[in-house]
Amino acid sequence: MASSPRKSLLGLVLVVLGTSAAVQWWHGANEARLGAAMAMKAEPGDIRMIASDTCMYCDHARTFFNEYHVTFSECSIERDKGCDANYRATLAPGTPVLVVRGKPQLGFDPKRVLEALG
Repeated sequence: MASSPRKSLLGLVLVVLGTSAAVQWWHGANEARLGAAMAMKAEPGDIRMIASDTCMYCDHARTFFNEYHVTFSECSIERDKGCDANYRATLAPGTPVLVVRGKPQLGFDPKRVLEALG
């Protein structure tokens, strides 16, 4: 009798681990699909990231763009006064601000960037 609850708990743990692995695989496959499609559509000048040196979301966007070979440019609001002026003009409450084909987007959402590229 004592082994039955243990078997049930072990079964539950295995289901949770399996589900977690499947979700992580799906997320990675979806991200790779978005990255490849974005790399095919993005031309020089299409994506400009207004970033902060201390922004972890900027780091994530930069890593994504580099990993999937997406053409983009970047400026830092701390190191470039023109970049800071552009940032302030967007009235964004934070970074990154992605300017995709002239239209600003607050934050990094690969799906939204891909949609803006057409």
